[in-house]
Amino acid sequence: MRELVERTVGVGRSVRVNVAESPLGWLRARGLVDARQLEAGERLRGDYETAALGARVTMRWAARVDGGGAGGGGLDPVMAQVAAKARFDAAMAAAGAGLQDIAWRVICAGDALPVAEKGLGWPARAGRLVLTLALDRLADHYRLP
Repeated sequence: MRELVERTVGVGRSVRVNVAESPLGWLRARGLVDARQLEAGERLRGDYETAALGARVTMRWAARVDGGGAGGGGLDPVMAQVAAKARFDAAMAAAGAGLQDIAWRVICAGDALPVAEKGLGWPARAGRLVLTLALDRLADHYRLP
């Protein structure tokens, strides 16, 4: 889904931005990360979202007591959330200290690289190199080919 929006980026300049695209997807579309790194990042983001680690903006509904909804032999919602949290924690530990910060900001929080670099107090254009190192460690953790 492409949802293009005009954004002003300076005096008299504007760009079209696809607001539905993640920062990691943006990097992949421009050849700045490879398919293995993208897959590792998407797995981490999936576990982050399943574990419901982000800020909540709506009411948290209770799980159904009649067992409906999930269908079949899957985990109940609470156990799926606990398992996702354990997978997320293991993946972040595999990324290692110093690489976790940029991985979380770009992959999970959805910050663009310049925003993440500024938030971490890093020089401009230092984040991509560190992010690719973090993505490589995550890919190794997930045993991606």
